[in-house]
Amino acid sequence: MPQHRISADLKNDPREIFGWIVYDWANSGFYTTVVAALFGDYLTRLAQAQLGDNGVILSIGPFLLTAKSLAPFTVGTSVFLQVFLLPVLGALGDYSILKKKLMLLFCYGGAAATCVLFFLTTGRHIFGAAVFVIANVCFGASIVFYNSFLPDIATEDQRDKVSSRGYAWGYMGGGLLLAVNLALVFLAERIGISTAMAVRLSLLSAGIWWGGFAIITFQRLRTRPATRSLPAEKNYVTAALTELGSTFKELRRLRETFKYLIGYLFYNDGIQTVISVSGVFLGQELFAARGLETPPAFLLGILLTVQFIAFFGALGFERLARVIGTKRAILVSLVGWLGVVTYSYAFLHKVSEAWVLAVFIALVLGGSQALSRSLFSQMVPRGRESSFFGLYEISERGTSWLGPIVFAEVVAYTDSYRQAILSLIVFFVIGTIILLLTDTTRAIHDSGNLLPEEAATKS
Repeated sequence: MPQHRISADLKNDPREIFGWIVYDWANSGFYTTVVAALFGDYLTRLAQAQLGDNGVILSIGPFLLTAKSLAPFTVGTSVFLQVFLLPVLGALGDYSILKKKLMLLFCYGGAAATCVLFFLTTGRHIFGAAVFVIANVCFGASIVFYNSFLPDIATEDQRDKVSSRGYAWGYMGGGLLLAVNLALVFLAERIGISTAMAVRLSLLSAGIWWGGFAIITFQRLRTRPATRSLPAEKNYVTAALTELGSTFKELRRLRETFKYLIGYLFYNDGIQTVISVSGVFLGQELFAARGLETPPAFLLGILLTVQFIAFFGALGFERLARVIGTKRAILVSLVGWLGVVTYSYAFLHKVSEAWVLAVFIALVLGGSQALSRSLFSQMVPRGRESSFFGLYEISERGTSWLGPIVFAEVVAYTDSYRQAILSLIVFFVIGTIILLLTDTTRAIHDSGNLLPEEAATKS
């Protein structure tokens, strides 16, 4: 039986789809508690305690690394490494039956590194930055293989729903862990521990949550046959490099898919930067700038609100996509993100206004992420899922790279987080324009796939 037929017969299995969705639930603990909520502000505070408010860590020519810019620079560095690693790993996944094993390897490597963040204490800000780089690289690598399973487990007409539910339950899972951590940080002194210890325990919990729930995923996901045969004269590494070159050639042929990918890399880089720097931005602008300590419970509360409201936002945008189409639904969400950046720069001055911003972010977050993933999965030629998602992951959750570096450098030179957040509007404008100019219908057909409505009539 041909391999593509075997794969088709295994699609839309509720048991396997559930296992796939659980991984969103599992890894979201790392993304929300560590990346978005606690790590940035905590690392910044540790660096400031050692070096002063914006003390210099490293200065080489025009490059300047300071206490304020360390956290966003660390995120940017971790993703810069992934720019080279993830496409090669994706190509390897298409050439072998190792996709599930590689996903497992990076999942538990990342979970273990996250647990090590428990040892991040005063004077160890460089250590903490290095460990986070390892954790985030593993996170991005595991997501490459996770996303590439979407075309394997769901037909075209089911992918918006499956992808949106994955993100929705991811928001819920990350939100529940945040709720526990919020209680821990808030009650820290009452139960006899310091706030810093509560933060460190929260970082530890994210690694345990990630690795623990992922067990369900690896029990449910099936191992598919290799989509491409390994040439006799090559090993997996050389074959992966050759496949990567072939993927870029294929992208030159699939011009509309290439345009979509470029547009996505821009606007999602902006989205991920906003999320990854939100904790340090709010902490510095609303508290540190006024000589106040940032209440970790406030940051956790903001993100907890985002997580639970985003659950409904993701499902709501999936329904909107049914009515107006996936591309138009994504464009609606991008208009919302332009509003988020503008509001943060010009109007965010009070704690109450931060809660308004959190609700608005939550409503547009799911639409931009879940629908982008499902739409891209329809533009990927069969047999090249991992290779294409290796490129896609360069700007997926937690793996934006240019945005954090731009944000960090603007902060370093202007000493202003508001100027830095405003600079991100460029990413949304460019991404929105490119998406408007992309013929997504042609992209899907050129890749040899069906539109969702065409797939529904054949099922």
